[in-house]
Amino acid sequence: MVAPSSPAADKTVLVRIKRQDGPQGTARWEEFRVPHGEGANVISVLQWIAANPKTTAGAATTPVAWDSGCLEEVCGSCTMLINGKVRQSCSALIANIIQSDGTITLEPMSKFPVVRDLCVDRQRMFHNLQRVKAWVPIDGTWSLGRGPLEHPSNADTRYVLSTCMTCGCCLEACPQFNEEQDASKWDESFQGAQVWNQVRLFNMQATGATLADKRLDEVMGQGGIADCGNSQNCVKVCPKEIPLTESIAEIGRQSTVRGIKRYLGA
Repeated sequence: MVAPSSPAADKTVLVRIKRQDGPQGTARWEEFRVPHGEGANVISVLQWIAANPKTTAGAATTPVAWDSGCLEEVCGSCTMLINGKVRQSCSALIANIIQSDGTITLEPMSKFPVVRDLCVDRQRMFHNLQRVKAWVPIDGTWSLGRGPLEHPSNADTRYVLSTCMTCGCCLEACPQFNEEQDASKWDESFQGAQVWNQVRLFNMQATGATLADKRLDEVMGQGGIADCGNSQNCVKVCPKEIPLTESIAEIGRQSTVRGIKRYLGA
């Protein structure tokens, strides 16, 4: 990543950013002319703007707010719309995304409430992970001796599923997932591929599978797996190339089996 003041920054790009001062603020557009060098990414451009908050019109403005953490596509926090497409901004190199007119356009995700500028509130995603108990239940088991062994045949599949960053790309691209600011309605709203993939991951783990029925019960209600329209947009935008459609199909199968067992009283 090129530092904001790097002398290697010998090119410029016109950056259009959709800004909003707060959750109840009015959205507006601002433009910045930003120098950049080889290897510069969207984060380095935003850092330069933070150090030089002046628009192309010469007006002083506030530094742009955005989220980022790892800068290597692991934390998932820097997701935004870049030229209209959802992706991670840390891996978006300017040389690869600059448009023919010499511009790039940055917007916050549209399916989550805006906190400020490019920052959004993704709390709903973590709420859903809590609902499906997306963890291995080991509390109180330390005295029970050795746990069940995992078979290597599942290792490769489970590793790919575990790379989910809770970034929100799959939900932003999903036509059935829509913003819901009322937290009291989250349990009835569409869940999306992100949470179903985690249900598959933990149901595959021998100890995690002890909570499989409870997880499936959570995804079988309103907004759950049966409401998926199978647009398959999610798998196309996943930065980790997780086979989300396979996870959706597998959780659909498990839910069907679970439903039959519940009907029969098993």
